[in-house]
Amino acid sequence: MKHRPYRAAILSAVIVGLAATSAQAGVLAAAGAPESVGFDSARLKRLDASMAQAVADGRVAGVTTLLARHGRTVEFATYGKSSLATGKPMAQDAIFRIYSMTKPMTGVAMMILFEEGKWRLDDPVTRFIPEFKDLKVYTGMAADGTITTEPMKRPPTMREIMSHTAGFGYGLGDTHPVDKLYREKHVLASNGLKAMIDATAQIPLKFQPGTSWEYSSAADIQGYLVEKLSGEPLGQFLQAHIFGPLKMTDTAFTVSPAKVPRLAAAYYTQRPDGPILEVPLHGGRGAQDFTQTPPMESGGGGLTSTATDYARFAQMILNKGELDGARILAPATVELMATNVIPRDVLVKSNGTTAARFTEAVGFGLDFMVVKDPRAAGSLVGPGTLSWGGAAGTWFWIDPANDLIFVGMIQRYGGTGGDDLGGQARTLTYQALTHPEK
Repeated sequence: MKHRPYRAAILSAVIVGLAATSAQAGVLAAAGAPESVGFDSARLKRLDASMAQAVADGRVAGVTTLLARHGRTVEFATYGKSSLATGKPMAQDAIFRIYSMTKPMTGVAMMILFEEGKWRLDDPVTRFIPEFKDLKVYTGMAADGTITTEPMKRPPTMREIMSHTAGFGYGLGDTHPVDKLYREKHVLASNGLKAMIDATAQIPLKFQPGTSWEYSSAADIQGYLVEKLSGEPLGQFLQAHIFGPLKMTDTAFTVSPAKVPRLAAAYYTQRPDGPILEVPLHGGRGAQDFTQTPPMESGGGGLTSTATDYARFAQMILNKGELDGARILAPATVELMATNVIPRDVLVKSNGTTAARFTEAVGFGLDFMVVKDPRAAGSLVGPGTLSWGGAAGTWFWIDPANDLIFVGMIQRYGGTGGDDLGGQARTLTYQALTHPEK
């Protein structure tokens, strides 16, 4: 279903090429012609057309995409509006709610502490969070409607905390009794990370640690671990050890008053084929007000960022831990994060989201999804590609085999109103990579 009122939006869209990016992007040097890094310019226009069409059809108000190869920006484009209400065009420095794209950053913070010898992958989490020593495990529902449980056979390990195999719930849905408890106890709206830990300790695990995979609050638990192991608040640690060194000047848990005009409006729909409606800036429909200091700095989904900032983070990972002379992690540590850790005997039918299924071809490392065999997975990306996305539609991937990164930013809750834009972007990027050897 097309919404013609949005056609005008795309006609006035800002589609920015490389000539305009070199001064502003500051993120990565311009590549020059796409052909210089193996892309076919004509075929790459299919990517532009697809993103522009999503705006023209009223699926999203605006889009920002950033593609880089060999450390150089191939294309940095914006489409549509930052806000339909004001008519402000989408700008390259627009700030987005990145939600779960926070998780890999929290994971990197954890690995910085790993490199300092503060913890080991097979340490029980109870070594650092004794509040979890008496966790129970959900087994079912009794006839009277109460939850039945059994003791943990062993505590979750740090490896399991970083790979969603520990058994924790999340509360994103309300069908599973454990998730219902997360919602009832407002775990992710706790007043501070310690309060979040205390609330989590009162809720049973969904399964015995290490026996399954399910998307969970584990990255928020990691945020608490960063605070406890470092002695610094999570946001302060991230700023000092990641954002500052990488010159990520617009990534934070709160959008400052001076930057609020750059915060892209967020949207939702009342039905899948309905028009997009704006979420109030200061919260609404359960959305967080990112202009105010949050009661809890969420390591699982609390950050805002820009396409350029996130590209700098992604390029650091692609460079095996370093960017522009700032060494964040050792190469071996990045390789560790990019290694699948889901046990072979764990039969995972879904990764807990609508993004993809985990199979022998697609696994999960430490806070990243990992494509092990892309052709078997039906994908054009290179082997070892890392990725994840956010609840408001943002996405990224890091492809070490082809030496490229991609960051896509939109602000729409509940899906993209059609084919997944991140999936489309992957196909349309790689069909244009006609000389991968360059």
